[in-house]
Amino acid sequence: MKTNKSLLKRLKITKTGKILGRKPGFNHFNARQTRTKQLAGKKMKEFVMTNKAKRRFLPGLLKK
Repeated sequence: MKTNKSLLKRLKITKTGKILGRKPGFNHFNARQTRTKQLAGKKMKEFVMTNKAKRRFLPGLLKK
């Protein structure tokens, strides 16, 4: 199976195997938010995936 490259570009896989992705909801209309909330949207959040989805989209990367 091949790795889904479009999904891989949006995620970061840490050394310990965690999958991180962007927090949702920060594409536009950020000017009305407080600065703290704006900066919180830049942080990566743990991306929850089932084992079945990991096998389907990210084979070969999660061998640990």
